[in-house]
Amino acid sequence: MLVHLSIRNLAVVEAVDISFASGFHVLTGETGAGKSIIIDALGLIAGGRGSADLIRYGCDKAEMEASFDLPEHHPVWATLNRLGIGGDSGELLIIRREISMQGKSSARINGQLVNLSMLREVGDELINLHGQHEHQTLLRPERHLELLDAYGANVIEPIKTKYQQTYAEFVRIDKEYSDLRNTSQQALQMLDLYRFQINEIAAAALKPGEDEWLNEEKVKLSHSEKMMDSVSRAYELLYGPQGLDAIAKAIARLNEVAGYDSKGIAPLVEQLQSAYYQLEDAAYGLRGYRERIEFNPERLEEVEERLDLISTLRRKYGDDVQGILDYFEKIRKEADTLENKDELLEQLQAKRSEMTSKLLAEAAELSAVRQQIAEELAGQIESELKDLQMERTSLQVKLTWNEDPQGLDWQGKKVKPGKQGIDSAEFLISPNPGEPLRPLSKIASGGELSRMMLALKSIFARHDQVPVLIFDEVDTGVSGRAAQSIANKLSRLSGTCQVFAITHLPQVACMADRQYLIEKVVDDGRTMTRVNPLDKAGRVNELARMLGGVEITKKTRHHAHEMLKLAQAQKDGLLSTAQ
Repeated sequence: MLVHLSIRNLAVVEAVDISFASGFHVLTGETGAGKSIIIDALGLIAGGRGSADLIRYGCDKAEMEASFDLPEHHPVWATLNRLGIGGDSGELLIIRREISMQGKSSARINGQLVNLSMLREVGDELINLHGQHEHQTLLRPERHLELLDAYGANVIEPIKTKYQQTYAEFVRIDKEYSDLRNTSQQALQMLDLYRFQINEIAAAALKPGEDEWLNEEKVKLSHSEKMMDSVSRAYELLYGPQGLDAIAKAIARLNEVAGYDSKGIAPLVEQLQSAYYQLEDAAYGLRGYRERIEFNPERLEEVEERLDLISTLRRKYGDDVQGILDYFEKIRKEADTLENKDELLEQLQAKRSEMTSKLLAEAAELSAVRQQIAEELAGQIESELKDLQMERTSLQVKLTWNEDPQGLDWQGKKVKPGKQGIDSAEFLISPNPGEPLRPLSKIASGGELSRMMLALKSIFARHDQVPVLIFDEVDTGVSGRAAQSIANKLSRLSGTCQVFAITHLPQVACMADRQYLIEKVVDDGRTMTRVNPLDKAGRVNELARMLGGVEITKKTRHHAHEMLKLAQAQKDGLLSTAQ
């Protein structure tokens, strides 16, 4: 669970340090007080994208740090190990995020620097955040298949992975087949040009790097006379009276007096002897090099002719010899394909037919499994909705095949396989008995969508092991008994994970195990947000404000006190029911 959150210079938050425990937490306060900023900070901790706009005015950077206490068996430890990040279940997992005024972001997990994708991968296993408008995704049928697959991941994912591998191979073969089949007459006419180019390049018998060493040889052959003169003169100077002979005489003179000051003269003699031997080796090298200098006008002419040929081929086919050879290999394959088009088409058609049958069989297998999971998910959602004052609601996860007149033949239909299979999914709902099932987007109200999303989150919370579940105004559009049912659901959900909720409804707030007041204050002319954990008296006052508005009366305070008392009894009843 999340045990501590520290925020510095994020929007109107100057400095906030909050400690948390297990259970159900609510954040309350006036609209605009900064409740969502706390949620935004947790979103950034989980790998959300940040920008310099989030930094408090006048500050250089924003900083957030969260500490998590997680059991040894939690999957995040395996993820950290795979990513090469140190972690010990006996210690807290600490995530730190900074955003600078330059818009740059840095993140550390247990002190180790990580990139954003690594942070997001870890964050997905720690925090599940439901934003204010997330329930709108339920109005988009294209997201329904994603929700279905997430619910049945243990069963669906292995089958879908196998299908996607087949699909990728099918797409490759289908493209190769279509490209070859649609080869135009103009392309076939290119065959003569390809043959001419292949013959021209092949006749040149080029070798990789040939142009480089030919140019080097040309330079040496072109300047061989000058090289011979300079090398010979250098050799003569070394062996002349001012060269090695002079050094030998100097060494002999020093040896005559070395006995008078061996410490001073001996090192100098040693240096001179070393220089003498090195110069002697250099002289021998010059003599050998001089003997290899070649005067060969015929070879120079051959090299220049060869370079002219390579230059001509470079203008046509590539920037260098390797480029020419690469082009040669490319057109050779294209010519081979064109010359054997019919035979290759026949082979590809057979392979495509084989892959089509395999693809559709695996797509049908995936669809059948999804159908079973869809019925199970629909039943689970209906059960959750009963707890949310939607007990008469009927729901169906409808699966249909993606049909296309230009698609593939399968069981009397033309279907179009995609990366996710041949299925489309859509949630159909009937809020009242006797009414037909219809798409969510056509009949569901905002309150119904909120409860629908809460039902889904409750279901997924039982399947995954994400320890922190955050709801930003999930109770939007509801009141009365529906609000109370949402409060009960959040309280019950906190038995399996740590739940945080931003709410304006006292029915929800009173059911929390802990309540935090988010308020804006002005200090030295600067606005800032503060987070205050509320004790029992503080909760009574805050609930009274939520009930009665600005003016808190004796009656609203009494009502708030009664709400807390009844809420505790309600929670005790929920706990005993769960046990």
